[in-house]
Amino acid sequence: MAIVGWILIIALFVVGMLGTVIPVLPGVLAVYAAFFVYGWFFSFEPFGFWFWAIQTAIVVAILVADYMISALGVKKFGGTKASVIGSTIGIMIGPFVIPFAGLILGPFVGAFIGELIAGADWKQAGKAGIGSVVGFFSSVVAKVLLQLLMIFLFIIWLIV
Repeated sequence: MAIVGWILIIALFVVGMLGTVIPVLPGVLAVYAAFFVYGWFFSFEPFGFWFWAIQTAIVVAILVADYMISALGVKKFGGTKASVIGSTIGIMIGPFVIPFAGLILGPFVGAFIGELIAGADWKQAGKAGIGSVVGFFSSVVAKVLLQLLMIFLFIIWLIV
C-alpha cells in the first residue's frame, strides 16, 4: 500500500505542477491534496498546526496571486477590465482550440478582443494582448515557485 500512496502523492505533485500552465488541471489544489493522501496512507502525525497554516496560506496566496498577477500584466500595458475578462476567457479556451500555442494565443486574443469591444483602437488592444501574455507567464513563474516551496516544506516536515 505504501507504493500506491507514494505513486498517488507524486502523481498529484506532477498534476499540480502541470496545472500551472494547463488551466483545466487543478494546480495548487492537487499539491495540497497530496498532503491529505500522505496522511491517509501513512500518518497525519508529522503535520501539526503550523504545517497546515503555512500550506493553506500558500494555497490562498497562489489562488489570489494567479488572478492578480495576470490582471496586473494587462493593466500595466494599459488594458481595461474588458481585456482582463477577455484574457481570462482566452486562457481557458485557447489550449482547447489550439493545443500548446493556445496557452499564448488564448490570453492575447482574448485581451485583444476584449479591448476592441470596449472601444479601444488596434494599437491599444495589441498592447493589452501583450500585457496579458506577460501577466500569464509572470503568474506561471510565481505559481511554480510557490508550489515548489509547498513540496519542499512537505519534504522538510517529513524529514525533521
